[in-house]
Order: sequence, then C-alpha cells, then structure tokens
Amino acid sequence: MQEQTVGRRARLRAQTTAEIKAIALKHLSEGGPDAVSLRAIGREMGMSGSAIYSYFDTRDALITTLINDIYTSLLDQVETARDAVAPDDIAGRILAWGQALRVWSLANPEGFRLIYGDPVAGYHAPAGGPAPEAAKRACLGLTELAAAAWPYAKTTQASTDHQWSDFSPGLADTIREHFPGLPPAAVALALRMWGRMHGLISLEVYGHLGTQTGDPAKLYHAELLDLLRSLGLDVEHARRARTPHSSA
Repeated sequence: MQEQTVGRRARLRAQTTAEIKAIALKHLSEGGPDAVSLRAIGREMGMSGSAIYSYFDTRDALITTLINDIYTSLLDQVETARDAVAPDDIAGRILAWGQALRVWSLANPEGFRLIYGDPVAGYHAPAGGPAPEAAKRACLGLTELAAAAWPYAKTTQASTDHQWSDFSPGLADTIREHFPGLPPAAVALALRMWGRMHGLISLEVYGHLGTQTGDPAKLYHAELLDLLRSLGLDVEHARRARTPHSSA
C-alpha cells in the first residue's frame, strides 16, 4: 500500500512538473524568455507560491530545465535525420542534418532564441552551462560530419594552419578524446559548417528574410549545396533531393 502511495505521488509530481514546463513554454512563445515567471505560472495553475517553488526553487532552475529539454529535442531531431542516411553518403548526412536543423528551428522559434539568442535577462546558468550534454552532442555531431568530409575537404580549404591553441581547452580536449588524429583544421571546418547552417536560419527565425525572398527554403538549400561543393563532395544526389519548405 505504501509503495502504491509513493508511486501515485511520483506520478502526480511528474504530471505537475510537465504542466509547469508546458505553461512556461506557452509564456515563452507568447512573450519571449523574459515572460517566464514562476509566480505567473503558479497563478495560472491555481498554485500558491510556496507550492510551485517546491517544484522549481528558482526561475533560473526552470529556465535551465527548459533550455536542456529544448536543446535535447533539437539534437534528437537532427541526429535522427542524419542517421536515416547511409554512413557512406557523407553529403547526404550533412544535408540531412542541415535541413532538420532548419525545420526544427522554424517549428520552435522561441526555443531557437532561448538556445541561440540574446541572454535571458536576470538568468544565471549553472557552472558548465544549462545543457552540457546536449551541447556536447551538437559539438561531436558536427565534428563527426566534418571528420567524414575532411579527406575530401582538406584540399579545398583556404586555410589549414589552425593550431589546437586556437580553440578553448575544453573543446580541444573533447575532440582529441573522441576523434584522435583529427587535425585542428578539421575542427575549424566543423565550426564554419555550423556557422553557414546557423546564419541563414537565424536571419529567417528573426524575420530578416521575409521581405527579401519569398522562398527562404530554396535559398537555404542552395547554401547547403554550396557548402557541400566547398567540401569537395559530390552534390548530384543532394541537388536532386527535394527542397524542404518551412512547413515540412
């Protein structure tokens, strides 16, 4: 009987926690990161301040949880898209990652802004960042793509004289642990690949492309093809791939 009571309490706590996060995401969507308030969420749920603070003791704790959840969902989507392509289809895997990144970002613009946008006013992230595991997955995922492309890309890059001292010690140590033998120039390539994918998506999420083009999906697809070409990869398969639309 006691086990049933404990189990029921755990389920109720999990349900309430999920509801708090759902309402926080709604406030995030309606008013941006600064609109997230534990007291406002408590009022909407009919909970007292002391009750809601028993779930998240600070606003920072709630925002950290939201960032971790959102960042993890992003990585789940891009990794699934990448892994649906054969490992030897390097161009296809890069294309799949990039397209999935855009699709997720347009479907979750406030989540994109929470991860990559301006800092949330008054928020203090924990030591190591709000989502260290998701950030590590993103780093290793992009580096894996760059490492696969490196045998072709190393002869096409304008500069390959990067040193490990060019990068933060934490990043350098992580890459050397997981990709022994990979040169620092390939790490620079991974960061530049991220930049090319992120750049147009950011412009689109923040509304800067709306008055410039009626087909941002086509523009982004062209950017990915140009990225693949710059890596010395065969883009014919990627060229024939369906250009995804914002609603995809």
